[in-house]
Amino acid sequence: MFRFANIEYLWLLAIVPAMLIIYALLRARRRRLMARFGDEALVAELIPDYSAWRIGLRATLTLLAVVFLILAIARPQKGSELHQEHARGVEIVLAVDVSNSMLAEDFEPNRLERTKYAITKLLGELRDEHIGLVVFAGEAKVQYPIANDYHLARAFTRRISPDVVAMQGTDIAQALRQAMLSFSADSERSRVVILITDGENHEGDLGEELELAEQEGVTIYTIGIGTPEGAPIRIGGNYIKDENGEMVVSKLGEETLREIAAATGGAYVRATKQDIGLSDIVRGIDQMERSLLNKTSYERYNELYIYPLVIALVLLLAEAIILPRRNHRIRRFNLFE
Repeated sequence: MFRFANIEYLWLLAIVPAMLIIYALLRARRRRLMARFGDEALVAELIPDYSAWRIGLRATLTLLAVVFLILAIARPQKGSELHQEHARGVEIVLAVDVSNSMLAEDFEPNRLERTKYAITKLLGELRDEHIGLVVFAGEAKVQYPIANDYHLARAFTRRISPDVVAMQGTDIAQALRQAMLSFSADSERSRVVILITDGENHEGDLGEELELAEQEGVTIYTIGIGTPEGAPIRIGGNYIKDENGEMVVSKLGEETLREIAAATGGAYVRATKQDIGLSDIVRGIDQMERSLLNKTSYERYNELYIYPLVIALVLLLAEAIILPRRNHRIRRFNLFE
């Protein structure tokens, strides 16, 4: 298959007829001026070295050089191979708890920052999966829609903070609902939700969301981040206290997370300070039957611009070598006569 990569530059070929018209007008004007000067035969004897043929040849070479330069700029290409790529993978939505309790410092520097680090690490291990981010506290919102641009996903991961949601709390039901709404409409694709939360202060009934996940074949993995002993929550350098003035301690709540994972055939992983558990999740995802995520057909093209470019340079070189007048020194070689 032949094509021009920069086909819009072919419009420059419109200057070629304009150059022809200008050259014809100049030749006609020259003839009129010479006719005024005297008889054509007499004028020819007065300027014996003048060569209209040479001038015409140089103009032709220049014109052709312009044509080939324009063709080179348009980048002619020829398709050499047709490739079809089938990428199989899983659609993954990471539902990340951004409630204030995720600022507890039983994980360094705190639970939320440790989670963001783990997500970044996960993105480095994925290959063909499509990834999405949902953040939640008392409400849930899409932080990054499902796509396979891991660099952009990392950028949105860095922006995760409790400030991205307006309502505090830990509404896991709403988080799962938003995560399942984020999947594509293709029901044949493999789908995974990875829920990362401390599980504390769970709000709402999960029954409807878990039933929907089971119906749509969504597997939910849960990661509990925090320690059973818990840790105080510090915001802006100050620790949160309750109405009695006591320091609030956030503890890991695991029971709900285990139930969610078991209901959908997933797995629960308790994060540790050494390993948050995402590597275990990735191994579980690798064992899933991967569905067809996309099919890409493309052609490889060989660049051919070098050929018209070389021809243009040769034509310009020839135009520079050919003199507009007859040269007595090289006349004996009979190069152009």
